[in-house]
Amino acid sequence: MALKANGSLLIKNCKGILQIREVYPTFLKGIDLSVLPSLENGYILIKNGLVDSFGVMSDLPEVKIDEEIDATDRYVLPAFVDSHTHLVFATSRESEFVDKIKGLSYSEIAEKGGGILNSAEKLRKTSEKELIESATLRLQEAMSTGTGAVEIKSGYGLDTASEIKMLRVIKSLSENSPVTIKATFLGAHAFPKSKSRESYIREIKEEMIPEIARQNLAEYIDVFCEKGFFSIDESEDILNTGIKYGLKPKIHANQLTNNGGVQLGVKIKALSVDHLESIADQEILELGNSEVIPTLLPGAAFFLRMPYPPARKMIDSGLGVAIASDFNPGSSPTSNMQLMISLACIGMKMTPTEALNASTVNSSH
Repeated sequence: MALKANGSLLIKNCKGILQIREVYPTFLKGIDLSVLPSLENGYILIKNGLVDSFGVMSDLPEVKIDEEIDATDRYVLPAFVDSHTHLVFATSRESEFVDKIKGLSYSEIAEKGGGILNSAEKLRKTSEKELIESATLRLQEAMSTGTGAVEIKSGYGLDTASEIKMLRVIKSLSENSPVTIKATFLGAHAFPKSKSRESYIREIKEEMIPEIARQNLAEYIDVFCEKGFFSIDESEDILNTGIKYGLKPKIHANQLTNNGGVQLGVKIKALSVDHLESIADQEILELGNSEVIPTLLPGAAFFLRMPYPPARKMIDSGLGVAIASDFNPGSSPTSNMQLMISLACIGMKMTPTEALNASTVNSSH
């Protein structure tokens, strides 16, 4: 339902309102992830786009409202926060699905020009207007399954002009969508075949990051820190450059191999380390002694047929986790956070309450 910016909306007769907390919580960890406060037979009154009041129906005040929703036999909960997506892209990579069926790994597909390089080639040939139109449809689809806030990464440009183009598209989406959007610069997503490693890293540090900061096009910087992509030293160098320009660091870490990405995230005090399919007890211990957010992407593990991150072990050790979709044109081709919650329960042995907290409160952090 579209609500006028200066209008009022009453949601009444809610069977239950979930995530009712008197004090906005800190990042939920360990046993706290299993607590989900709720209010039965309630109402929510919204004015001018913000929650004005809520409570039990017997306490509903006499108010004039513009719109009303009867939520009898329905639960009301906060929108999902999808904190890791690659939502802006030219076309999907369904042809690679057959490669996966035939047994090719993520790395093998990338080595033959597929994966990220495939998406980059297509994006460079696609106009800004076309990218906005297709991404708007994807945002609407995400909203239809309950997402109300989303992070979107660049990383399918792999040259200065194309990365800037992607971030301009993300900015346009943010300015014209009811969804809250955060932009992340991920120029260090792969190495283009036309450039040496050294020259491309130099382009990221000396051209891309300064221009992105000058135009205020991103809040975060991310790196695909992985064997065959960006090494620990290369990742640290790029992220530290971003930090100097005011960008907050995030890391694609420990997806394919246990190569030290988590330790790098702890060292530079990254906001989050995302993926963690290949994580061991040592990394869990180090994350427990830090404020870095472990962000799990069950869709990627499902579609790539990889082992899921050990969420149960992480939570039982006292860690908190966030859940996101990793929506992208190849390895996780869905933005449906309801599916991510299902996969978290089935594949990662999280309880429904833990998964709901991980995809709302924790992912918002």
